[in-house]
Amino acid sequence: MIKLKEKIGYGFGDMASSMFWKLFGSYLMIFYTDIFGLPAAIVGTMFLITRIWDSLSDPVMGAIADRTTTKWGKFRPYILWGAFPFGIIGVLTFTTPSLGMTGKIIYAYITYSLMMGVYTVVNVPYASLLGVMSPNPKDRNTLATFRMSFAYIGSFIALLLFMPIVNLFSGDNADIIAQQKGWTMGVGVIAVICVILFVLTFALTRERVKPIKQKQAKLKEDLRDLAKNKPWWILLGAGISALVFNSIRDGATVYYFKYFIVEESFTNVSLFGFSFVLSGLYLAIGQVANIVGVVLAAPISNRIGKKNTYLGAMAIASILSVIFFWFSKEQLALIFVFQVLISICAGSIFPLLWSMYADCTDYSELQTGNRATGLIFSSSSMSQKFGWAIGSALTGWLLAYYGFQANQVQSAETLTGIKMFMSILPAIGTVLSVIFISMYPLSEKKMEKIVSQLETRRNHEA
Repeated sequence: MIKLKEKIGYGFGDMASSMFWKLFGSYLMIFYTDIFGLPAAIVGTMFLITRIWDSLSDPVMGAIADRTTTKWGKFRPYILWGAFPFGIIGVLTFTTPSLGMTGKIIYAYITYSLMMGVYTVVNVPYASLLGVMSPNPKDRNTLATFRMSFAYIGSFIALLLFMPIVNLFSGDNADIIAQQKGWTMGVGVIAVICVILFVLTFALTRERVKPIKQKQAKLKEDLRDLAKNKPWWILLGAGISALVFNSIRDGATVYYFKYFIVEESFTNVSLFGFSFVLSGLYLAIGQVANIVGVVLAAPISNRIGKKNTYLGAMAIASILSVIFFWFSKEQLALIFVFQVLISICAGSIFPLLWSMYADCTDYSELQTGNRATGLIFSSSSMSQKFGWAIGSALTGWLLAYYGFQANQVQSAETLTGIKMFMSILPAIGTVLSVIFISMYPLSEKKMEKIVSQLETRRNHEA
């Protein structure tokens, strides 16, 4: 039985990762175009190149972690070793150098690539940790729920407070130099919190599940086994599609409120000396709704199964996203209500995905006798990055296609494109995700048999 303290400690890890991941997803595009000063098409291409290349490193990191042996385990050490570089490089990514356009492009490529690299070093072992903290599928469901709940809490904090912190350090000055300083300092505050949370995750968690085969298989064997793992391929496709959905919506939100809603024309909400903008409130409310989805995922999936829960949530999200396109900027109440409903659906699927990845690990071990936890769980991070790569690249390219000009009044065509980023385009991702998950073969009954057979094997080996 895993104690509450350890569940919370595990949750802290994704709380830290998600604070930065949401900054990347919601603010990095507009930072590069409106603060850093890069054309949208160049940013889109950079996201695609760096994230696809970085995605391919995830299985490598998973294989390295599987072959790591320390007194702290296979996966926990990387969370500790990567914590401080994670914070430092994160701040550098949101720093604007005094360089010409070519120099800025090179700087952006280098810092963003390094950031994605250190994210891999920390997050792939962190994701894999779920597979070795407990052999019990119900414990894993609980850990996945804690993970995603804390992830959304972290995202909520980051999205709600980030722009107020930026405005605090910039002195609410619209001057670009003041804004650049504000963005760097704002990320610095978030980075310090993240480093502390990663250290706590390392300190509070433990690795318990040992592989049946004590001798680690060769990487070639791991890859061959992975290629034969049909459930893994299905989850990879479903995960990529779901992240395309998320990345397009998140990446377009600030553009939507800045240029379509024109949030400057609305009075900001002030609380405790902080002034909250509409886009920040919209994103933060989405995170609260995500938490509701996470909480609902376990009881609903325990009743009707993970697969059916996933299918229902994504189908509803598809319909709601299409309807979203038709809202005018005067219909703020409906815009926020639909954000809540769509976010509940989106929040419910991710703990299911993490739990299903753990099931894939058990399935693979039963079929092959080899437990490649890190390699299999690295696919979760890989699907995230592929999804964000595709979604972010599309956002950048289509912004350029629709004639977007930073810090200018946008044309009707551009505004229509921005509305599509919040509705029709992400709906394509949800539909694809439904198609993939409909083919997922590991039901709850089948997993009970797999876990029982593995337990018998472990007892025999012991």
